[in-house]
Amino acid sequence: MKRIAGAAVVILLYSAIVFYFGWGVAKWLDLYLPINTWLFSFVWGILAFGFFIGRISHKLRLFSIIGSYWFIVMQYGIILFPIATILLWIFPTHLNLIGWLVCGIFLFVLIFGTYNAYTPVVRELSIVMPKKGSKPDSIKVVVASDFHLGLLSNKAHLTRFVKKANAQKPDLVLLAGDLVDDDPIWFVEKGMSEVMKQLQSTYGIYGVLGNHEYYGKKIPLLIEEMEASNVHMLLDETILVADSFYLTGREDITNKNRKQLSELAPEEKDLPWFVMDHTPSNLLIPENEKVDFHVSGHTHLGQMWPNHLFTRRIFELDYGYRQKGSLHAIVSSGFGFWGPPIRLGSQSELWSINIKLEDVEV
Repeated sequence: MKRIAGAAVVILLYSAIVFYFGWGVAKWLDLYLPINTWLFSFVWGILAFGFFIGRISHKLRLFSIIGSYWFIVMQYGIILFPIATILLWIFPTHLNLIGWLVCGIFLFVLIFGTYNAYTPVVRELSIVMPKKGSKPDSIKVVVASDFHLGLLSNKAHLTRFVKKANAQKPDLVLLAGDLVDDDPIWFVEKGMSEVMKQLQSTYGIYGVLGNHEYYGKKIPLLIEEMEASNVHMLLDETILVADSFYLTGREDITNKNRKQLSELAPEEKDLPWFVMDHTPSNLLIPENEKVDFHVSGHTHLGQMWPNHLFTRRIFELDYGYRQKGSLHAIVSSGFGFWGPPIRLGSQSELWSINIKLEDVEV
């Protein structure tokens, strides 16, 4: 009963916000053309609840796309509409100007945010690891996460990644979770496997699961598709790569039965130890376990400003690179996006890390 009551409160609150936004938009539009209240309410309701309608069936994917863009309205409407209301109280005769100002800000968010989402950049980094026993003097690693491959983070966007990744001539490619947007159906139907197969790497391409793979509840299909795409999925597993370094892929923290990192530690400590863990929940653990290189994603750096203020408080490292003792940790903001194809305050990215291995006495 408590869960039902909580859901009812959330629905009522959401509906009240939607009504408030719609009321403001209708008042502004009524300055320029007659508004049919019932028709406007129907269209506004479709926009507001499209995301949920699209979840009913994959055949209703148009509603999913509409609903994804609606998140822009919710994200910035909560900021802009109250400001517009206050301005209207102060300047009651300037509804048209205030409306155009709000409309212009939304247009800027849409254009600039779309550019940031679909124009990925390469973040370059060089680090040194003092280890003995490694055969190569250096390892070039490409790291990317949070593709959310589906309807909007699509085949063309994956192609951008493959081209940029291959241009780095990597020795190793690490895909740190949330590879698909819940359900891998669009990865399958749009033939994205053929693009992913074009990834090139000396020592292979490896991936882990993220929270959205668990939300989709089709992990066996996802693993099958990734393996067919030459992406070796590591699920609480540690392997030795090219007799040069150990690589561990952790189950996401969403899986409450995942193993402790200590259970996955390699017996030999004289080679570098790389770990992929989608959610950067606790960097103290890999630091204490003597992990050398730790990569994560999940945070999106908030994806849309000012959400980074929340991720910064939740995670010790919500973005970028940090060294803690012998641990080198990287959290990527992701190559794709969740919800709308919008990034404001972040940009779609992949990391290219040149790891220099120095021979030392242990």
